[in-house]
Amino acid sequence: MNRQHLRSFVEAYGQAFPGEVVRVAEPVSTDFDVMALVLEYERRRRFPVLLFEQVRGHDLPIVCNVVASRRALAFALGVDESRLALEYARRIKETVKPVVVTDPPFRTRVLTGPALDLARLPIPTYFPGDAGRYLTAGMLVARDPETGVETEGYHRFQLKGRDRLGVSLHSRRRMFEYQRRAEAKGHALPCAIVLGLHPLVSMGSLAYPPPDVGKFDVVGGLFGEPLEVGPCATIDLHVPAAAEIVIEGEVLAGTREPEGPFGEFTGYFSRRSTQHVFVAKAVAMRERPWFQSIGSGRAGDHITTLGLVREAEIWNALNRVIPNVTGVHVPLSGTSSFTAYVALRQSRPGEAKHVIPIVLGVDHYLKLVVVVDDDIDVFDESDVLWAVATRMQADRDLVVIGGSLGAMLDPSADERGVTAKLGIDATRPFDEPFADKLVMDPARMAWARALVERLGG
Repeated sequence: MNRQHLRSFVEAYGQAFPGEVVRVAEPVSTDFDVMALVLEYERRRRFPVLLFEQVRGHDLPIVCNVVASRRALAFALGVDESRLALEYARRIKETVKPVVVTDPPFRTRVLTGPALDLARLPIPTYFPGDAGRYLTAGMLVARDPETGVETEGYHRFQLKGRDRLGVSLHSRRRMFEYQRRAEAKGHALPCAIVLGLHPLVSMGSLAYPPPDVGKFDVVGGLFGEPLEVGPCATIDLHVPAAAEIVIEGEVLAGTREPEGPFGEFTGYFSRRSTQHVFVAKAVAMRERPWFQSIGSGRAGDHITTLGLVREAEIWNALNRVIPNVTGVHVPLSGTSSFTAYVALRQSRPGEAKHVIPIVLGVDHYLKLVVVVDDDIDVFDESDVLWAVATRMQADRDLVVIGGSLGAMLDPSADERGVTAKLGIDATRPFDEPFADKLVMDPARMAWARALVERLGG
């Protein structure tokens, strides 16, 4: 099977990490069961790929947690976890044009007219309080009506009828602009919702390439080979050929309908929505396809990739102007969106504070940046907070920016998404005396590790 297929990844990942692909043979409901099992595994600090083989009332299996862990993302990229963000940052700049496959597997079955009924898909409800059943792993693909450049990205889709979905384009990036441009001309925006994708396709769709570079080119760079794309059955658009399910249709012009609430990445229900409407024209699918789900809320499946993408963009931005950056982390605790930790080996006075506006300028979602010295492990939040507690003075080390562009889904921002931003310089004063950190001799630590292993861990 082509290595660009989701199934190829799951099979290889399960072989490489026994126990990290869990097949659930017990029948499950689309009402909360998928999310409940994800949450229980996360409570145990585990993030396995989950394949639900029997879904009550449906003949398709559900796969989820595909992009829930840094281990899975690193395996997809073929690198060690410690190199994940740096390698991703490098490859997204080495774009490769896609190639067209004329008869993609997802066109094995094409449902149109009376046979088209989105309710036949095993679309879950995730949390009590959600407005209904939601597509969460649907990657929306469209083309700029002015330039022809394609884009794709994840948006939430609320099931509203046999051929109708509510959609929120709340990130207000390319897709929002493409729809706005089409609507300004009085046209609907032709697009396709793609389900069942290799993690590298997901990771590439979240990148921020220049406006004239399509995201399929970025995905090709991640694979190190052209992404195979295939033509849709009813609209003039190409999508990843290895997809499991493709819902073809359009986002209507001049139509808005209530959508939500939905449990968002912030860990709160969100009623904020752009209230767009997607109408399906066809559902194309492989033979017995896998229906992909992404856990909602703060589930790792929902936010781990968001952190990785922001880490890579921060690395690329800082490396242009700041030498000796030694670590970047966008932690799950900050919803992989609002908080960033940066470590550097200072070479000039004022360098740590200079990092803060650069990082905040990478992505408007970011609103808290903590800068630490290179002896701090940015992946250990206890270490970061220790640096804040012992190296920061509030009257000299805080940078506050008010009235700034933020995330519309941030419940602490105003309804326009306007927020305040904070930078914390938690580094030692440059080139000045400072207390000595307690550090154990490396040889003694190696001895201690070996002894603990002999004692049974």
